[in-house]
Amino acid sequence: MLRRWSCLFKGPLLVQRYLAGGPQESYELAQVAEFAQCYRQRLASLSWFMKCLNEPIARQANLEDGCTGHFWEARFKSQALSTEAALLSCMAYVDLNPVRAGMADTPETSEHTSIKERITPRFDLAQAVREQVKLDALLRFDVPVKPLLPFEGAFADREQPGIPFALEDYLSLVDYTGRAIDPRKKGAIADTQPPILQRLGLTPDQWLAQSTQFEALHRQQRRSAA
Repeated sequence: MLRRWSCLFKGPLLVQRYLAGGPQESYELAQVAEFAQCYRQRLASLSWFMKCLNEPIARQANLEDGCTGHFWEARFKSQALSTEAALLSCMAYVDLNPVRAGMADTPETSEHTSIKERITPRFDLAQAVREQVKLDALLRFDVPVKPLLPFEGAFADREQPGIPFALEDYLSLVDYTGRAIDPRKKGAIADTQPPILQRLGLTPDQWLAQSTQFEALHRQQRRSAA
């Protein structure tokens, strides 16, 4: 835990000495344990994650634009994805953002999306980490890097760390959704229902509502729950 935290922050001298293997008294070790517990809570906190994400981006953007202030106007929103349908609709919503914004004609020609990376892998995560270290965005990074979660193909009677669907099905689902939300092509493949929708128990209209209005629908659900 201390090593992970020290990838981002130097930490107090006691922690630095502990990580260096220097001798410490019992009361110093007790203080180090308290620091570790504090860092464990912070590393599990979405608020701390957004704070650490926002700060360097805002600093770089402000330097480029010659201004000051926050990079994003509003606070982050958190929504639990408790079902497979919610997970996939959120993924499709994000992956189709460049298409909806008119920045790309197709998902495979979009930039900075996970679906393009899955279709044409080119992002070197280890190299990106090394570049961040060179830029002093990271002090160091000596923990394993984690690439995109793989698609596992189907449900299995075991713990599944990946996404329990086939990549081919997801690509078909995103392509179907992208065509259906394009006014010039609306209805072109409306009668084509990807097999994955049947397994999720959704109609094409239900899926389109979820994947194109994800934020609005889940905001409404939160209000209803409250």
